Amino acid sequence: MTVPTITNIPENLLVGKHLEMSLQQNRTSELWGSFGPLIKTISNRLDTGRYSLQEYPAHYFDQFNPALIFKKWALVAVKDHTNVPEACEKFTLPGGSYAVFHHKGNDMQIFQYIYSSWLPRSGYALDQRPHFELLGDKYKNGDPSSEEHIYIPIRKL
Repeated sequence: MTVPTITNIPENLLVGKHLEMSLQQNRTSELWGSFGPLIKTISNRLDTGRYSLQEYPAHYFDQFNPALIFKKWALVAVKDHTNVPEACEKFTLPGGSYAVFHHKGNDMQIFQYIYSSWLPRSGYALDQRPHFELLGDKYKNGDPSSEEHIYIPIRKL
């Protein structure tokens, strides 16, 4: 499996929308379907990247339960939080250390590898900050040639 890069990111200003969901009742398509058309109305974007971001409750990873609710965001990076379209929300992604996994394809087994294999052997623990995927120009939803970067918040043990 892939070996991550450990990086420290600064605080990022983002704009987007969110929904509450679980893995069992996944509403990701609904979320991106409602946010996608709004992206072109955001005038101060930094780049063409998109963030698929998850805010998990404090004890979410204690024992796997696909029915647990979390908050999922569809976002883009902005220069500042001015001129935010009325249908969108402001979000500030806190800076900190992340394990960054470059992922190619549409096999979601990467997450099982990260949390059950890589993390326990890494010398790091999960930090209570958002998890996210950075979807750049090579991202193609559901395509086996798709590429994305998976950011897992970490802290040294």
